[in-house]
Amino acid sequence: MRPRVYLAGPEVFLPDAAACAARKKAVCAAHGLEGVSPLDALATSPPGWDALPAWRRIHLCNEAHIRDAAALIANLTPFRGPSADAGTVWELGFARGLGLPIFGYTVATEAFTERTRRSLGCAGPATRDEEGMLLEDFGLADNLMIDGAIAAAGGVLLAGPPPAAGRWQDLAVFARCVAACARRLGVAG
Repeated sequence: MRPRVYLAGPEVFLPDAAACAARKKAVCAAHGLEGVSPLDALATSPPGWDALPAWRRIHLCNEAHIRDAAALIANLTPFRGPSADAGTVWELGFARGLGLPIFGYTVATEAFTERTRRSLGCAGPATRDEEGMLLEDFGLADNLMIDGAIAAAGGVLLAGPPPAAGRWQDLAVFARCVAACARRLGVAG
């Protein structure tokens, strides 16, 4: 049986989310892993879940998928701002709390600090925003807690060059991340 790997990321919001998930699962399978999408249904839903609002069922289902996974791979490409998708970051933290190996990837090569400065319209090497709040400046891919969680969990955070088009569809950096995860889990693809 192939190790199950939860595939966290904002691709669930794409118009072709299911097709994107299928492409990512194919990359996982080529490396000896079973990719699990947040869109995947559970084999069986616990009693009472049908009566819950959709948002709550989604949350519980994704938690169940993560609990059943051997590792988590997160797309940390900036989403609707200078940082990664908040839901993806929460899933990453949840997996870290469970002690799972965590891997991340992004097609953003510019440091988090520079993306934040640009997003805020800060000129030059500003160290504080307009409210006087310190800008995090460690030269990392994202917030230090994200990079730190991945490092502490024995994973890697890979950054690749931004593709000319289709940053959500380009799977080159994702494939490198999957390969690293497979090696960590001792799987030969």
